[in-house]
Amino acid sequence: MTTIGLSFEKDIVELEKKINELKHFSASRKIDLSAELKRLEEKLEQKKKATYSNLTAWQKVQLARHPKRPYTLDYISMLMTDFLELHGDRGFSDDKALICGLAKLDNQKVVVMGHQKGRDTKENLKRNFGCAHPEGYRKALRVMQLADKFGLPIVIFIDTPGAYPGIGAEERGQSQAIAYNLREMMQIATPIIATVIGEGGSGGALGIGVADRVFVFENSYYSVISPEGCAAILWKDGARAPDAAAVLKLTGQDLIKMGIIDGVVPEPLGGAHRDPQAMAQNIKEVLLKNLKELKAKEPEELLKERYNKFRSMGVCA
Repeated sequence: MTTIGLSFEKDIVELEKKINELKHFSASRKIDLSAELKRLEEKLEQKKKATYSNLTAWQKVQLARHPKRPYTLDYISMLMTDFLELHGDRGFSDDKALICGLAKLDNQKVVVMGHQKGRDTKENLKRNFGCAHPEGYRKALRVMQLADKFGLPIVIFIDTPGAYPGIGAEERGQSQAIAYNLREMMQIATPIIATVIGEGGSGGALGIGVADRVFVFENSYYSVISPEGCAAILWKDGARAPDAAAVLKLTGQDLIKMGIIDGVVPEPLGGAHRDPQAMAQNIKEVLLKNLKELKAKEPEELLKERYNKFRSMGVCA
């Protein structure tokens, strides 16, 4: 499969292109090139394993932002049925950067929500590049409280570089909306599972990230600030983003060591965009397993464990 290549994937993409050209030539000229194709495919597999098993933090950030990476609506369509989107915060407007709705996961009724980016310029403008406004977080909380009322589990997909920092968003109470969500999500007495499927940037991610179980995809990141922002503050040089990514400890593997998350969801070799169906199956297994465990708990136990989970973060033993 040929895909849009990142800088460190150049050799892989060129080899994939060569294999595809050889297959086309073989089919059009009716020449048997199976031996040569087999050799190149074996070489490709070795190169992929060598590249993707030794990714730096910055390279994982690049994969998390890959333009072909599946987004929230993609996972909803692959994982769930009977999706019904719910709109508006009942106060200002409907934020299209944050999707909320009702759906079924293996015939289990759930509430699902997540950040949504666009595939092209027009859609990115519509979705505000996945950067939610305060009305998006208020909509999310309204729908979560609806889930609480009817006893429905909540499934959350996080994928945002951060909450929108524009003047209008600040005037309408961006920081207050996120802070309010943090407090109120502690009191939602129904199972909540949050998964970082791409970017997990700062308060924009935390605004829907208070959950009983928090997972991060293998090539996603979850951080208090973007690597570029960190580099600009520390070194006054955005070009040092790779250095910032390394020290921020933002990958799933780093986060699980620090007790920030509950698990890392493996991705197909090369990233979720190379085999979206396989990625969907991976997260589905995680969701079903953890929903079963969480639904067996009494609401009081659920809330107590959620509170203790977040209160214990950053505390040295």
